[in-house]
Amino acid sequence: MVLWIVAIGMFMQLLDSTIVNTALPAMARSLDNSPLRMHAVVVAYALTMAVVIPATGWLADRFGTRRVFMTAIGLFTLGSVACAASGSLAQLIAARVLQGIGGAMLMPVGRLVVLRAFPGQLFLAAISFVAIPALVGPLIGPTLGGWLVEVASWHWIFLINVPVGLAGLLATRRYVPDFTAPGGRFDLGGYLLLAFAMVSVSLALDGLGDSGWAHTLLVLLMVLGLAALAAYWLHALRRPEPIFGPALFTVQSYRVGLLGNLFARIGSGAMPYLLPLLLQLTLGYSPAEAGMLMLPVALASIGAKRVVTAVITRHGYRPVLIGNTLLLGFMIANFALMGPAQPLWLRIVQLAAFGAVNSFQFTAMNAVTLKDLPAVHAGSGNSLFSMVQMLGMSLGVTCAAALLTAFSTWLGTAGGGQALPAFRATFAAIGLMTMGSAVLFWQLREEGPLGPPAAGVLHDA
Repeated sequence: MVLWIVAIGMFMQLLDSTIVNTALPAMARSLDNSPLRMHAVVVAYALTMAVVIPATGWLADRFGTRRVFMTAIGLFTLGSVACAASGSLAQLIAARVLQGIGGAMLMPVGRLVVLRAFPGQLFLAAISFVAIPALVGPLIGPTLGGWLVEVASWHWIFLINVPVGLAGLLATRRYVPDFTAPGGRFDLGGYLLLAFAMVSVSLALDGLGDSGWAHTLLVLLMVLGLAALAAYWLHALRRPEPIFGPALFTVQSYRVGLLGNLFARIGSGAMPYLLPLLLQLTLGYSPAEAGMLMLPVALASIGAKRVVTAVITRHGYRPVLIGNTLLLGFMIANFALMGPAQPLWLRIVQLAAFGAVNSFQFTAMNAVTLKDLPAVHAGSGNSLFSMVQMLGMSLGVTCAAALLTAFSTWLGTAGGGQALPAFRATFAAIGLMTMGSAVLFWQLREEGPLGPPAAGVLHDA
């Protein structure tokens, strides 16, 4: 029962990371807004999770895993109701922030429950079981979202969480053990510096695509965000127990993997936002059809996991990551060739190829980041890694929306089919950005053939 409860909680969080994307045009019409401005609904959720994740480990140790997990489910469910009841874009964004606070605690606290409830050799089988939603959620999310928009309304992509959340609250209260652990004081100063840095940089990037923002304010936000990062580093050097200690960055593979994850995920994170918009706004697909066309991406992603371990074992992390990052950037830029005259079979092949290459990228990046992390730093290192993953997703959507808006302005395109040149320029730009991140993986040390990476790491996409 514990494994099922944790798995369903993770499924809810991962489902809502993708189910919104195919519904954005319908939301825009309902809320009397432009589809190109709806990216804030996705960014608010992902950025909130990135901000909250660093505090989840301390909260679980201090207040108990059962209490924090129930709070996470309650906030997530309440946020889902608020999303469905929203009557404007501002209300929907605020509701997604509330939903993101709950979602941020579901996955890391759920993993912590599994780690403590299933020690030793039982842990690998247990974590493999709860990792299944990481594959199923993104698989059915876009399709389910598109179908619900057509047969009911976009409100139901949030309302379906309510019965699951209520059942999860009752089951958690009865079955989930309440683990606590002694810990030091929470590094509130360091946490606030990190949170301010992430929010400031994200808002500054988001404002680049909106001509209504004052350029001086954008520069100020960016400078303040970078200054907060520098201040956190100085703070961590002198504090005995910082939230993320500088010792983490003495591990070369972790340091390179973390930076590589952040910048390579900007490209990968932009695709679930851009592709459904492209299919609906320029190629004439319905929400359900656009969701169905995301299935080849997810199915190829699952299929690629069968061979990625053997490829990494034979060739090593460095050449695989350098080559695959370049290939991933090429595949993203290749979507600029999509057009109304393209046959359906070629479109499906193109999407499936991207899914396979993207799966290789996630698996290799995850494994190289965590493979050499000492046990003493495993908790904080994994928490920082989770934060960077969500931050990369948020920045990906932010950059994609900013580029799409900027190219639409520069090229003088409007909505509908006229927006195709702006989409093509955006895909090309993001593809080049992704290819550039291969330079980071070039810094990895040369290695010969390897043993297989840890299975638990490889399943975490």
